[in-house]
Amino acid sequence: MNKIKELLERRVDKIYPSKKALEKVLRSGKKLRLYQGFDPSRPNLHLGHLAGLLTLKQFQQLGHEVIFLIGDFTGTIGDPTGKSETRRALTQKQVKENAQTYQEQAGMVLDFTGKNPVKMKFNSAWLSKLKFADVLKIAHHFTVPQLLERDMFQQRLKENKEIYLSEFMYPVMQGYDSVAMEVDLEVGGSDQLFNMMAGRKLIKGILNKEKFVLTTKILADAEGRKIGKTEGNAINIINPPETLFGQIMNLSDDCIVPCFELATEVPLARIGEIKKSLKAGANPMKFKKELAGEIVAMLYNSQARTLALSHFEKVFQGRGVPEKVKSVKLKVKSWNLIDLLVKLKLASSKSEAKRLINQGAVKINNETIRQLADQSLTINSGDIIQVGKKKWVKIK
Repeated sequence: MNKIKELLERRVDKIYPSKKALEKVLRSGKKLRLYQGFDPSRPNLHLGHLAGLLTLKQFQQLGHEVIFLIGDFTGTIGDPTGKSETRRALTQKQVKENAQTYQEQAGMVLDFTGKNPVKMKFNSAWLSKLKFADVLKIAHHFTVPQLLERDMFQQRLKENKEIYLSEFMYPVMQGYDSVAMEVDLEVGGSDQLFNMMAGRKLIKGILNKEKFVLTTKILADAEGRKIGKTEGNAINIINPPETLFGQIMNLSDDCIVPCFELATEVPLARIGEIKKSLKAGANPMKFKKELAGEIVAMLYNSQARTLALSHFEKVFQGRGVPEKVKSVKLKVKSWNLIDLLVKLKLASSKSEAKRLINQGAVKINNETIRQLADQSLTINSGDIIQVGKKKWVKIK
């Protein structure tokens, strides 16, 4: 019973038609068929996806039938959610390439084997088979004003920007997924509410069946920006443990508690203690390390957490050198520092190299270098060139 309570509260934003109605069904012992759709517009799942994945995991552990749906058909249209401009449509080939490793990545959280395995499906299996007459019948369940209610469409109309018919039909097509799979429940981020409610309307109109909608909270930074692929600040869950740990450590302190709540399985009692300590003025570094360690251990294992923590403390706190550093052979010893940074691909251009030098971001053997453009320096075998916190090259 406590597991059901946490499932309905921890990562949840809203439940339709109501939390009370869904709770009644769950406590009755009835097993539901539910799904979450994933848009393969990028090749990786990221930290923001964990709220949904962990919610699906909770349902799976309670014995419900969980479907991991890849929107390979709708991905070629382009979800307009949150877009002030038309999203560039992807080709079937691009979508297929992006989706190739989704099961492997989702499998870091969900169980695709065992007694109650998560099922993976692709919505092209039914959407690509619809005839034009079928599409018209489906679309007949909606009015134009209902679809124009989307806030991003309203914004575009005010700004006199185009709304393409394919975007207009997106929620209709995504909504049909619920009908095709005859689900009882759909899980998705709160930004997907419009699309999910379209599915609820369709399944009621076509199958005369109730469908619950459960939206999860969005992982956001201190400014309220969504942490994910849309904003370009995604932290991919399949990143190596050391990289993943370091990226989580780079999140703002305001993200600590939300990340614990949405992206980990740490007990709520412990999260309450952390929240209380932070409010009392405790150093956030300790808890951020705990957060990064919990996520790495959940996605990989405890050993990966230990090694990632050690790597972070040695390289970023102790200012040490990583164990694995790329080696580059140089034919001459005398270099202009700007040219050297470009040669070693530590800077994309001379202007960027100059900016990095002026910012004090360039070190040689742990000594900050601020050489001017017309000065030269001698580089020897074994020298370590460092740019920022993450770029290292050893000279041969």
